[in-house]
Amino acid sequence: MTNRLSPDQVQSYRDQGYILVERLIDAETLDALRRETDAIVEAARSVEQNDAVYDLEDSHSPDTPRVRRIKTPRLHFPFFKTLSEYQPILDVLGQLIGPDVRYQGDKLNLKSAEYGAPVEWHQDWAFYPHTNDDLLAAGVFLDDCDASNGPLLMIPGSHQGPTYDHHADGAFCGAMEPESSGIDFDAAVQVTGPAGSVSFHHTRIVHGSGLNTSGADRRLLLYQYAAADAWPLSGLGTRSLEDFDSWLVMGNGTTEPRLTDVPVRMPLPPAVHGGSIYENQKATGRRFFETYKSKSKPAPTRSS
Repeated sequence: MTNRLSPDQVQSYRDQGYILVERLIDAETLDALRRETDAIVEAARSVEQNDAVYDLEDSHSPDTPRVRRIKTPRLHFPFFKTLSEYQPILDVLGQLIGPDVRYQGDKLNLKSAEYGAPVEWHQDWAFYPHTNDDLLAAGVFLDDCDASNGPLLMIPGSHQGPTYDHHADGAFCGAMEPESSGIDFDAAVQVTGPAGSVSFHHTRIVHGSGLNTSGADRRLLLYQYAAADAWPLSGLGTRSLEDFDSWLVMGNGTTEPRLTDVPVRMPLPPAVHGGSIYENQKATGRRFFETYKSKSKPAPTRSS
């Protein structure tokens, strides 16, 4: 394993809950990633509704294919499985969550120019609590990202705080209630950088992103990883140990989950709108960020 991070970078991740490694992805791999993504989006012309691969913008049509998210591309397209085991990413994972690491999930969010949907404030941890919180998401920047095209917004240090309620009307909705959280959202930090950069954020950090109203795409491929001794508290279902361990990307598995004192709320009862965080959050009724449908209307208050 190569130590790609300095001790200061590792400590910053521990303290702040996220780091950005600029240009971690080489130019050839980045070009291939963009070509693969463009081909998948083009194929969405024949897709009429959300399915196992596509999460579509509400304004999607065959003439103007608008894909909000490509779901679990690692499971559907060989290129993305190979990229999930890209050595420079694994090197960073080894420094942040240890030598034994399991792939835990992935998605490609396509925050397209002028209409890319926002994601309300949330913690990834609320969706999939484990026996310990050595989990993170690695976000690969397909495009240059700046303040104008809906960058990730992080609340530094919030990964050391509580697990917030992500329910509305008694059901999980994948979004926090901003007003009652006590968080100063003005303290949010924008995670920006050139294409090929990779952000790493802790599973418990509070984060979100606004509508992309710029003329530039902000596509972000997110791979979720877990320490091999972090076992899901729900969702393993009938999967065999062999299948579970087939998702190891480095090191070895274990049948002795590590238990730590972490705050947990179960994502139950399940979301009224299933399928993705975008669909889950339709039930929130408490939008913080402007949406494509509302951008021509007066901005909502934070409590709306």
